[in-house]
Amino acid sequence: MQNEFTAIFERDEEWIIAYCPEIPGANGQGRTKDEARESLAQAIALVLEDRREEGLRGLPADAERDTIIVQ
Repeated sequence: MQNEFTAIFERDEEWIIAYCPEIPGANGQGRTKDEARESLAQAIALVLEDRREEGLRGLPADAERDTIIVQ
């Protein structure tokens, strides 16, 4: 699955801070823009995985589960 998200980069002295406005809580940092981008990508993946797991907890036993692909 592939999705596109917005990455915002800001310089903070020697660090580059990255965040994604579509995924609150997903932040990254690095000494270079590439490092910050990779850190942010990892953070987005972790946040989405955690939200998916949280959303599936406590579903009724008879709930129907399917997959939707967004492109």
